[in-house]
Amino acid sequence: MSTGEKIKVLYIDDEQNNLNGFKATFRFDYTIYLAVNVQQAYEQLNAHPDISVILSDQRMPDKTGAQFFEEMREQHPQPVRMLITGYADIESVIDAVNKGHIFRYIKKPWTDTDIRSAIEEGYKFYLTNSMLVAKNQELQSAYDELGKFAYSVTHDLRGPLLSVIGALDLAKTMDSIDELREIFDMMDAAVRKLDEFVKNTHEYYNLKRGKLVFEELDFNSIINDMAAMFKIAGKMDNIRFSYMVNQKEAFISDGITIKIILNNLLSNAFKFQRKNEADKFVELNVDVTGDNAVIAVRDNGIGIHESHISNIFSMFYRATSEEPGSGFGLYNVKDALNKLNGRIEVASVINEGTTFKVTIPGRANGTN
Repeated sequence: MSTGEKIKVLYIDDEQNNLNGFKATFRFDYTIYLAVNVQQAYEQLNAHPDISVILSDQRMPDKTGAQFFEEMREQHPQPVRMLITGYADIESVIDAVNKGHIFRYIKKPWTDTDIRSAIEEGYKFYLTNSMLVAKNQELQSAYDELGKFAYSVTHDLRGPLLSVIGALDLAKTMDSIDELREIFDMMDAAVRKLDEFVKNTHEYYNLKRGKLVFEELDFNSIINDMAAMFKIAGKMDNIRFSYMVNQKEAFISDGITIKIILNNLLSNAFKFQRKNEADKFVELNVDVTGDNAVIAVRDNGIGIHESHISNIFSMFYRATSEEPGSGFGLYNVKDALNKLNGRIEVASVINEGTTFKVTIPGRANGTN
């Protein structure tokens, strides 16, 4: 092998002398585990799940090698199986191939070269098969997520569109200006919800497909640009918005990903306010010290029940039905933080408010 780690091989034989000779011959080339019967073989496999190649003698008193391979495949499907026999028993070999799915049949007396060649080839097959299993699991996970994504997208796009169509149908029958204004408000809310969903879907795509670009960031400039938009939202809904940035040193990260995190946390803080609260507020604090940027977004909104906190970063999860949402925002935040090796903490009390605290490590330079 070219790698530093030895191939782990299990050899099963009811003759102790054969086991001793096998280990003496190959102990410097491979990590050898021995078993004198099937029970010991299972003990070795359970104790060492990373065994990649198994060689078993066909003729054993408790169970044949072919029977053992057929039985063990359910619990230990990954190791490559090889059958060793000195008997001209073609039926047993066929049985092992068909039922035990052996990789190779080795006839006694074997040579050192035969065994080494078999183990090396078997290990290559093991690595390839392991990668295929991992890829299949990734593909299945992606397929499941895609199915959920497609269902939610069509559902969440159709809802606001049906609201607009319904409002337009109603408007055609109305003559009162006041009634029409009410209809227009309904249409405005539906279109804004649709716009938010499209924006969050676009952010999701950027996070999944986009390449990070690391550069020196000025949080004062980033926050000032975003603050204008949120101050307008605050005036419309009577929400006090305050922010403070403490940055005296350079900080290198991906600006677009940082903006996605900030925008989603602030949007949530403004959206999930208590309607009857007289003094609504949203506070943003950014503190850049050492190698980290710590972002805290605090509000006195409706809060999040503790039973929901572990799920709020899941795609399409909504912790409340009081306000419309796409279920994308906090998922995008978590995904963005994963790309930046950041972390997030949540503290929330129902009808008192929520604080999100994000810690993002900076990069030593502008390279990936």
